[in-house]
Amino acid sequence: MKKRIAIFISGRGSNMEAIIGQTRNGILRNSCEIILVFSNDPQAKGLETARRAGIETAAIPSRGKPRAAFDREVLELLRPYELDYIVLAGYMRLLSPEFVHAWEKRIINIHPADTRAFQGVGGYAWAFEQGLEKTRVTVHYIDEGMDTGEIIEQRELDLRDLKTLEAVERRGLALEHAMYSEVLKKIFET
Repeated sequence: MKKRIAIFISGRGSNMEAIIGQTRNGILRNSCEIILVFSNDPQAKGLETARRAGIETAAIPSRGKPRAAFDREVLELLRPYELDYIVLAGYMRLLSPEFVHAWEKRIINIHPADTRAFQGVGGYAWAFEQGLEKTRVTVHYIDEGMDTGEIIEQRELDLRDLKTLEAVERRGLALEHAMYSEVLKKIFET
């Protein structure tokens, strides 16, 4: 039975777009169905991408709202959808303990670094500025911390021949776009 998922975004949603493609014509077509794309920013470019793909969207502006109060609004919004998982794809908000507990081990995130070495925004910039020869991309469950949840899978990203941050980001996103769907398939089919 296909898992019913919501994808959470805050911006352009390139990982979301890759997942949509895999649910339509790729490795996720028998694993999951995207029921909803949600954003905390009504102007997020990815919402239009989801709409063009025929996927229902919703947005609640988060600006100026306390985290717990905002997350309660989102929990209420999600209730009627009967979802199995939430997939974060560039969602730029730390989730409240109440939200995490309501969806324990059912919120998945991708992070552009080894979460044991770097948490938060700017993983590729961090690796580039450190002059690292390689870094890791991590798929993990969400817990109450920032990028501290249980690691599901990591893959190495070779940086040795890359001379600019833009090149690092391009290679990293290519890895993310393939890896995320592959890991989601494993989770949804076990």
